[in-house]
Amino acid sequence: MVISPFTPPRFLVMMRTFPPKTLDKNKSMRIGPYVLRNNLFLAPMAGVTDRPFRQLCKRLGAGMAVSEMVSSNSLLRGSAKTLRRANHEGESEPRSVQVVGADPKMMAEAARFNVDGGAQIIDINMGCPAKKVCNVMAGSALLQDEPLVTRILEAVVRAVDVPVTLKIRTGWDRAHRNAVKIASIAEQCGITLLAVHGRTRACQYQGEAEYDTIAEICAAVNIPVIANGDITTAEKASWVLRYTGAAGLMIGRAAQGRPWIFREIDHYLRSGRRHPEPPLSEVRDTLLAHLHNLYVFYGEHTGVRVARKHISWYSKGQAGGGVFRNAVNRLQTASEQLAMTREFFETQMSATELAA
Repeated sequence: MVISPFTPPRFLVMMRTFPPKTLDKNKSMRIGPYVLRNNLFLAPMAGVTDRPFRQLCKRLGAGMAVSEMVSSNSLLRGSAKTLRRANHEGESEPRSVQVVGADPKMMAEAARFNVDGGAQIIDINMGCPAKKVCNVMAGSALLQDEPLVTRILEAVVRAVDVPVTLKIRTGWDRAHRNAVKIASIAEQCGITLLAVHGRTRACQYQGEAEYDTIAEICAAVNIPVIANGDITTAEKASWVLRYTGAAGLMIGRAAQGRPWIFREIDHYLRSGRRHPEPPLSEVRDTLLAHLHNLYVFYGEHTGVRVARKHISWYSKGQAGGGVFRNAVNRLQTASEQLAMTREFFETQMSATELAA
């Protein structure tokens, strides 16, 4: 096993407690009527999990991918940005759309609106820590108001005839970790599946995710619980499943620039063996295909700008990556962006061959 210098010491100590976790090949992950290929989920991330990225992660091993969050505000539903976020054209089933808001009636209306538009699963966001979301008492801010959580969940579940799932954090802050209570409320309201990020809202994305609360939730409810937070390697994925008793895993930031992480984790869970890292030629081809899909989805002007962050993530850790990113981020056309990206990775490949 390869241990990163950034691997938390606590994880290294606790990891020795359990042997590798492997999947029961006869046990399927199910959400309502939908049977997933595995128990690995791509986390919804604003500005990241658009249709091209969801399709890519599914192709490379994710069993499920949830859309970027869509506001429940009816005034925003008709905007091009909102419609693009909920666009699942050509995407494999099941199609899940995440809605965010703080008003039970509006959330119910948003759920119906998206189901009418083709959503097969509605996911409710009570985990986003962003200020602009929490300032209107949406996202993880809702964890402070358990009665309101109940009203929202009841309203959405009653409004649609498709499975409703929920994403939460462990609480508002470390002094108020009430995720076990929220999970019980969710189960009572008819939520089909619960994803839990192992941080509070106050933690944002700082420090280490903790899994003790997730383990408590798994022991307290009978609905499937998906563990999320700092799952960056196949070995850690195995450990988190074993430690928490979760039914599955949700991967977010670790998939940025590494969409094949789902393939690696799935392979390890099924076999107990590491999947080889992709060769640079595959990284190049995956990125170039991803860029083409972004240009088609957004149009060239917006696609080039959206592509910049993905190029940065894919090139992270490569020799000369900083100089490359500074240059590629200045380009304005798709053809220039593709040419420079192709040249960069071919240079990396040549250097690797010479060093071999």
